[in-house]
This record gives sequence, structure tokens and C-alpha cells, in this order.
Amino acid sequence: MKKYLDQFKPFLIFIGTFFAAYIALTLLYKFYLNSFKADEVDGITNLVGRNVEQLLHAFNFDVKIQKSISNSWLEVLYNNQYIVRIIEGCNAISVIILFIAFVLAFSGKFKVTLYYILFGIVFIYILNIARIALLTILLFHFPEKNHLLHGVLFPLIIYGTVFILWIIWVNKFSKYAK
Repeated sequence: MKKYLDQFKPFLIFIGTFFAAYIALTLLYKFYLNSFKADEVDGITNLVGRNVEQLLHAFNFDVKIQKSISNSWLEVLYNNQYIVRIIEGCNAISVIILFIAFVLAFSGKFKVTLYYILFGIVFIYILNIARIALLTILLFHFPEKNHLLHGVLFPLIIYGTVFILWIIWVNKFSKYAK
């Protein structure tokens, strides 16, 4: 048994670190979410909504983002037409948690790991803001493409980008990089 533990030690450390970080960060996030009432929009989702609105206003789009009267989401109005809603799941925190857990599981030097995690958080957040803004505009013009845009293309872009960030991390900065 000890022979197998020694043989698979790097893998077991990776799995253990990944799941420990993922579970810890997910629990922290759930505690954060539980601090809001059921009909409230959490602070991070509100910030995402404000940033999407600011980005679209910067390009002179007629957009207004407001809290739903009876639900815990933000409504996005484009040209005075309700287009999409921004729910808690749209704030990219779950994607960021996944990103952080993977980087920690393949951690390198403390400072480099910390900087890469901070870079990744900011990059994913900005990409997500651009994703929601672009999705709003595209769904206004092509509402029949909702499944393709929201269900396929945009998840592929955000998860594909995170995957590329992971590959860069493992090959350039982690303790396993050559």
C-alpha cells in the first residue's frame, strides 16, 4: 500500500489540494450569499450589473439595469426593452473559484501564485462583464439565437479562456513548469 501511496503522491496532493480549496472557497461564497435575503441581489452581482451598464454607456448604448421588483436578479433593458436578466450565477464567481482551486493545486512560488490568481480573477471578471454586455446586444438583435449564444458560445468562451489560463499556469509558472 505504501508503494502505491508513494507512486501516486503527486496526484493525491493535487486532488486533495484542489478539492480542499474548491470546497473551502465554495463554502465561503455560500456563507456570503446567505447573508442576503431571498429577494435581494448580492453585492457582487450588483457590481457586475453596474459595470455592464457602465461599459455599454461608454459605447453610447441605451441601456438601463435595474433590480427586479419581486425577484433576486437584475433586469437589463436595452432600448427600453427587457432583454436579459443578471442572476447570481452570472457574476462568474463559480468560475473564479474553479480557477483559483486549480492554480492552488498546481501552486508554484507563493508570490507568483498570488499574482497569477489576482491576474486571473481580474481577467475573468472583465471578460465576464464584456460577455454580458455583448450578449445583451446580440440577444436584442438575434433573440432566436438565445440558446446558441447564452447556452453554447459564451460558456465556451469563458470556460475556454479559463482552460487556456490553466495551461499557461502549468507550463510557465507552476512548480511543474520546465
